[in-house]
Amino acid sequence: MSRVQLALRVSDLEGSIAFYRSLFGVEPAKRRPGYANFAVAEPPLKLVLIEGAPGRPTVLDHLGVEVGDTATVHEATERLAGLGLFTQVENDTTCCYARQDKVWVHGPGDEPWEVYTVTDDSPEYGGDGVVTPMADARAGRPDGCCARS
Repeated sequence: MSRVQLALRVSDLEGSIAFYRSLFGVEPAKRRPGYANFAVAEPPLKLVLIEGAPGRPTVLDHLGVEVGDTATVHEATERLAGLGLFTQVENDTTCCYARQDKVWVHGPGDEPWEVYTVTDDSPEYGGDGVVTPMADARAGRPDGCCARS
């Protein structure tokens, strides 16, 4: 199992949930305060919605590839490092209401990508370590759990 992840920071979480429910024809797979995600089968997509500041436009928070297990994350880490890319490994971290193993890289436009697997659910949003989502970094808020700066 592998699918692309698109994480968006939205100002109207409920309106965004209604829109993406209609667009993809599926209910959110997970709902928590300030957070929702959709596991879309076709096209294979994990759409993550993170509540942002009211009245702000939707912005890209980060991108990812969800994989089936930790071994696949380790294989991706070795492959990406072997290509000369700087990798940031996070094992057994809490992010987006889930325990995860992951590796981060940045694209040429500084867009953060994660290759990750979910190992367990979590009642906490996360924030292990010093992390800064793209949207929070632009707004000066270093309080998110995703997308190392």
